[in-house]
Amino acid sequence: MQLSYYPGCTLKTDAKNFEKSALAVLKHLGVSVDELEDWYCCGVCFSQTRDNLMQQIAPVRTLVKAKESGNRQLLALCTMCYNTLKRSIEFIKDDAEKLETIHQFMDLETTQFYGNEVDVVDILTLIKQIGLEKLKKSIVKTDAGLKIASYYGCMLLRPKEIAIDSPDDPVIMEEILASAGCENVYFPFRTECCGSYQIVNEPEIVKDRTRKIVGSAVKNGADLMVMLCPLCYFNLDEIQQDIQKEDKSFQTIPVLYITQLLALLMGLKPDIHDFSLHSIDPRPVLKMKGLL
Repeated sequence: MQLSYYPGCTLKTDAKNFEKSALAVLKHLGVSVDELEDWYCCGVCFSQTRDNLMQQIAPVRTLVKAKESGNRQLLALCTMCYNTLKRSIEFIKDDAEKLETIHQFMDLETTQFYGNEVDVVDILTLIKQIGLEKLKKSIVKTDAGLKIASYYGCMLLRPKEIAIDSPDDPVIMEEILASAGCENVYFPFRTECCGSYQIVNEPEIVKDRTRKIVGSAVKNGADLMVMLCPLCYFNLDEIQQDIQKEDKSFQTIPVLYITQLLALLMGLKPDIHDFSLHSIDPRPVLKMKGLL
């Protein structure tokens, strides 16, 4: 299987461990990904106004590059990039007038994009396409006994038009982790918003969300939390330290990208994980479970 890959900005900086582990896992599963030669920031947040065509130029320009790559599927690891690119397709595909206006702004592109030439895919859906049985056969650490809390957040599940699973009761991460030999821990805040960019102006909102989400995972017996969104990762990893400084009774839990965990279970070399990027060090738990 071969597909194009859009990394986005964060995976080249603060989330390098996400990119490295994800690409290593896919390679181990026999998937070849070609990073787009010329890609742009997607804009991060999808515009909430129907007439804001300027904010659609960046994602559409990247979709043009994906079309030119010749691959039907475009992998977006970052959930915010996935959400923005996927919604941009929905925005333009049934509105010829808006699409024409956007194309007029892209004077350097000779290729036009109409909305149905590229399928933006997330890594969870991709792994299911590859096959859970194939994933299961790739696991070498089968006796770790890990109890995992899967956190979905918002970007993969909302709005419903681009959701990869049920917005109310998703199971795709749990299915993947069960195939990898993990025990799933269900907790009521797994689809709760982490607070997103409120961390900039209203950090107390994010602290409150982090306390509830993390507290719920800990209360239900999880050893680790896994997720996919770099912003959720920042809020639920780093902010735990801030909460603990204010409340010594607060119990922390290590946070990993799901691809880091899968890579460890596959026995792939640990230097792809860059644990120095973690605020809550996962190594004590991973060593206790025999994964390091």
